[in-house]
Amino acid sequence: MRLGGIGLVILAAILWGISGGLGGFLMEKGWDPLVISFYRGTVGLLCILIWFLFQPTRWNKPLLFWSIVAGIGVAGNFIFYFVSISEASIAVAATLMYTAPVFVLLISFIFRLEQASLFKWLAIVFVMAGVVLLTEVYSIGSDSITMLGLGAGLGAGLSYALFIFGFKYASRHGQPQGILTIAFLAFTIITMFFTDRSEAVSVFNSPDLLWMILLGILGAGLSFFLYVVGLKRTTPTSASIIAMMEPVTASLFGFIVLSELLTATQLGGMAIILVTVTILSVKQS
Repeated sequence: MRLGGIGLVILAAILWGISGGLGGFLMEKGWDPLVISFYRGTVGLLCILIWFLFQPTRWNKPLLFWSIVAGIGVAGNFIFYFVSISEASIAVAATLMYTAPVFVLLISFIFRLEQASLFKWLAIVFVMAGVVLLTEVYSIGSDSITMLGLGAGLGAGLSYALFIFGFKYASRHGQPQGILTIAFLAFTIITMFFTDRSEAVSVFNSPDLLWMILLGILGAGLSFFLYVVGLKRTTPTSASIIAMMEPVTASLFGFIVLSELLTATQLGGMAIILVTVTILSVKQS
């Protein structure tokens, strides 16, 4: 049972990594990051609706509220992630997104949900050091990474943390399929206000329509289903560590398909972030 759960989480993380690569591929073809985000989430919603129809859930106000919070987190995560890819690289964007546990920690400190400790503050310091090395922020403007790319990557991590909080509290009041249905419905409504509608409609007459659909199926619908089902069959600690396959997969996609390269300094920063976040996740669990 546990091995089966681990396998599902690994597959979900790999699909998330591939979706980042597909997003980068579509941006190289000229599509706006917001349009790509919109199709990823909206196609994902249609996939999750199928799951919901087979396992309906009961609605209540706390479930609706926290599911919408999770949906706001998903919207921010998808949009900031693809903007970061367009302004930096797939590897940088994916790794910055995995600073989410640190944001969860900081939010928990602010709202006094847990006590601070030397270990936790050291984890934050190490992640910040890793971000500096990964993004080479001291030389921004002279290379391919911009301040917008750095900010958007951290914004994706903060949004991911918001999704974690929303999904966690919504889970106390309902089933995952209901939570994800409301979350992705909220995502679709939110992103409609920021997306260029004429460009979004033009996708239907484009040969890239199938790529957009594939992005939504792999990057939202199927991957979230596999992750939630896998999470039920393994421990949160194992799942959090295995999910680190996403930035690794995304980085490999960027290197093999899009010819994106990282310097030795950036690879060192990436390693510091991933190792620190993994240790932090284990300790927190």
